[in-house]
Amino acid sequence: MRTPLVMGNWKLNGTKESVSALIKGIEAAADSAKNVEVVVCPPTIFIEQVANLVADNSIEFGAQDVSTNVSGAFTGETSPVMVKEFGAKYSLVGHSERRQYHNETDAVVAAKFVAIQANALVPVLCIGETLEERETDKTFAVVETQLKAVIDVAGIDALENSVIAYEPVWAIGTGKVASSEQAQDVHAHIRTWLAEQSKVVAAKVQILYGGSVKASSAKELFAQPDIDGGLVGGAALLVEEFVGIIEGAK
Repeated sequence: MRTPLVMGNWKLNGTKESVSALIKGIEAAADSAKNVEVVVCPPTIFIEQVANLVADNSIEFGAQDVSTNVSGAFTGETSPVMVKEFGAKYSLVGHSERRQYHNETDAVVAAKFVAIQANALVPVLCIGETLEERETDKTFAVVETQLKAVIDVAGIDALENSVIAYEPVWAIGTGKVASSEQAQDVHAHIRTWLAEQSKVVAAKVQILYGGSVKASSAKELFAQPDIDGGLVGGAALLVEEFVGIIEGAK
């Protein structure tokens, strides 16, 4: 049985005051959701503050991105070792915004995946298609290619200690949400494709849906057999919405 996972990606948002208010606002819901893991991914500069705020509750946290390098002359980068030192459990890798705005290729994503795992963090591998790719029936080919790039470098067994987040690019920050049936179709395909290489990995790996998840859509999405939770963007910044999403995962 896979544990439901609700993960909030705060992106480039937050102040010291809002970070504190947000953690305080969701901690009761996270603590009462015994069967749901709740995670937040703040901007790097707030990681220490979040670490202190979640010390006495059940919320876990992670980074939004890390470098492939653990130290050295790499101005502006954040090492996975540094993130781990503060008690982080996860790091996102391959988010569509990193791929689009920072030119991260599948090869770069694979290298970061390896670096994350090598430094005792759990990679959350983001994959997904653009609107054009969906409209030309390339969705399955795109997610397979993105997964294969990591498997070719890290091996299929590495995915057993990771999370996959399917995030249709056309549904991120647009207000558009894939229907529960559309999302389940892709999640089921991912799991079936993985099972061709390892039934153990396919059965164990959590596959999250990411793409304008809201409290109103969470319960129906998470009820699908191959959707194990959500990678939540804008709604993760709103206490009432995020709490509703946590509730939808119970």
